[in-house]
Order: sequence, then structure tokens, then C-alpha cells
Amino acid sequence: MDRFRMIFQYFQSNSESVMNGICGLLALASVKMYTCFDFSCPCLPRYNMAYGLGIMLIPPIALFLCGLILNRQSLVMLEEWRRPEGHRKKDLAVIRYMCSSIVQRAMVAPVVWIIVTLLDGKCLICAFSGSVDPEKFAGLANTSLVQVQQLLAKVPCKDDELMRNNTSRKAVSRYLRCWSQALGWSILLILIVAAFLARWLRPCFNQTTLLQARHWSNYIDIEQKIFEETCCEHSRLFAHKCILNFFESMRQEIKLHSFSLPREGEGSEGEEHLLRGITDQDQVNKLLKMWYYEKPPLDVS
Repeated sequence: MDRFRMIFQYFQSNSESVMNGICGLLALASVKMYTCFDFSCPCLPRYNMAYGLGIMLIPPIALFLCGLILNRQSLVMLEEWRRPEGHRKKDLAVIRYMCSSIVQRAMVAPVVWIIVTLLDGKCLICAFSGSVDPEKFAGLANTSLVQVQQLLAKVPCKDDELMRNNTSRKAVSRYLRCWSQALGWSILLILIVAAFLARWLRPCFNQTTLLQARHWSNYIDIEQKIFEETCCEHSRLFAHKCILNFFESMRQEIKLHSFSLPREGEGSEGEEHLLRGITDQDQVNKLLKMWYYEKPPLDVS
């Protein structure tokens, strides 16, 4: 039990490292999902683009939303943005820093999915096989428009009897695959260069604002965790006290059944102290309302 408690406390105190690990697992899951996915283009002129772009773009949107859901700081950031100002002013720089950090982590898995699909090339071939210029391919130059559309729509279907040994299909497929892989490698290179510049040029600028935003974003997260832990502890003590009061009120009836009750006041002094004088539901509701609407200023002097 102590080992699990230590692991839980580690996750609570290292939420940033945990979120980095979760984003990495989502990225690996996206690659695994794509490799296990049975891609089968419909090979119909009106449906190829919808199917190809759908496979390329809809899973990244789902992965992005999963990244936002799994990131605890997204809820903390929204609460900080929407809360009334009360006795504590809101710092927009901190909110922007939290939003940027959340979006960057949530974008890892979708970007990995898009890059993998582009490097594989199947989605782009399916989506844009009907959009290539037939004049660029000798086998398609002298056919009618309807036949060209039908042939281009069947380019992704290499098992089709009419297209199995068609040299034009192979040429169009290679052409689109080259474009797809070039686009995938270009996106990957741009992201690597952007990360490199952000990493190495950051020390060249003033670090004060960044340090302040990082500090207070961590503070908001830790404050929320401690408040929830304190509320849980108070709820446990409050429930314990209510149950003792219930049994105290049933003392006469319990005596008739020969049950023994603890002596009056036994072990209650410590609980009364921990309850901080909050002894009924209205007081608890008022305290929670005050915490939301009138958060105390960040001054412990």
C-alpha cells in the first residue's frame, strides 16, 4: 500500500513528466493504430477523396481531443480563465503559457499520424488519384474523359483485374507516392528545425517572463491539487462526525440491544480542530463558493 501511495505522490508532484510520457504513448499508439488499420480505398470517383482525406485527418482530430482530455492542466487552465477575479487578479501571460504547453503536448500524436500517413502514401494516392493531369502520362492521353476518370479512380486498387498490369496505374501511383513522401519529409524537417530554433534561441531572449509564467502555472496546478486533497480530508472527517452524531442520537435504542458506544468526547477534540469550525452543510457550501468567487491574494505575509 505504501508503494502505491509513493507512486501516486510521484505522479502528482511530477505532472509535467507524466504528461510527456502520456503524449509519447499516444504517439506510439497512433503509429500502431495505423499499421494495424486495414486501408481499402473504395476506388470510386466520388468517394476516393472523402475516404483518403478522412483517414488522414479525422483520427488526428480524435487524438488531439484525447490529448486534451488526458491532460489535467487543460481543465485547470479553463478554470483559471473563467473564474471571477475576486481578490486575486488573473495573469493572461500564465494562461497563455498553460494553453501553449497543453496544445504542444496534444499535437504530438496527431502530427505523428499525419507524417506516417504521408510517408506511407496510401491516403494521398487514394484521395488525389482522380486529380492528376492525364496529359502527363502516355497511357491516358488518348482516352475519353469518362474512361480517364474511371481509370484514375482505380489507381489505388492494384488488385483490380483491369489495373493489375497497367503501366499508367503504376506511373500515377509512383508519382503521387513521391509527392506524399516529399510532403511528409518536408513537414518533419520543418518541425525539427522549428524545435531546434525554439530550443537554442530561447536563451537569447529575456527569461524573466517565461520563468514567472512557468512558476505560476505550476503553482495553480499544485494549489488545485492541495485544495482537492484538503477537501477530501475535511469531507472524511465531516462524514465521520455526522455518523458519530447519528449513533449518539440513537444511544438509547442501541443500549436496548446491548451495543457499546464510545464515551462522549472521546477522540472528538482532534477532529473538531481539523474541521476548522465548519460544522454544517451551509458553511461548507459558503466556503466553496468563497473559494471560487474570492480566491485569496498570493500574499502570505
